[in-house]
Amino acid sequence: MPTDIQAPFSISSITFDLGGLVPVIAQEAGSLRVLMLAYATREAIAQTLATGRATYFSRSRNALWVKGEASGHVQNMVSVTLDCDGDAVLYTVEQVGAACHKNQDSCFHNSLSGTLPGSGFGAVVGRVYATILDRIRNQPEGSYVATLHQQGMDRILKKIGEEAGEVIIAAKNNSKPELQLEVSDLLFHSLLVMAEVGVKLEDIASELEERHRK
Repeated sequence: MPTDIQAPFSISSITFDLGGLVPVIAQEAGSLRVLMLAYATREAIAQTLATGRATYFSRSRNALWVKGEASGHVQNMVSVTLDCDGDAVLYTVEQVGAACHKNQDSCFHNSLSGTLPGSGFGAVVGRVYATILDRIRNQPEGSYVATLHQQGMDRILKKIGEEAGEVIIAAKNNSKPELQLEVSDLLFHSLLVMAEVGVKLEDIASELEERHRK
């Protein structure tokens, strides 16, 4: 098993159903966004741990399935976690390209009628951060994030300085619409520099939680 994959349990601890399957949730390491739900057999999990590539079991094909084997949208493993009852597994991954076969970042992109869409602050920030990570990895032509990334850290830090100054001016002007716009710009560029340095959203959440307790 690759030493960089965290899996602090043995496969024998997993409770598989009568068909030999266990549900697996894939979550993006940087944004913590849920990418997909699939199933795995004992062999699929063993192969995941051995290769460092997310491997599942396709019920339609009745065979092992390495995510992205055909599309190139692979999932590089970060950790494998077992839930408290031992009957569900969490793959934390670095996603390359789209996770969904419909070319969406996540398979969970449809909101049911009558339910609240994922429009809360945390959900939106998570999606933006995930998009920034994707733009840095894949460098699509015409992408603002990709362009700043190519220009280097000094250019990104200059943008943060500019946006911070504009936040100050908006606050001094006591303009709510202006402040809303400028804080959004500052937050966006802060997420970009976080992605460049490798700071994750959970790192910020942990830091804020510590401050909340003081």
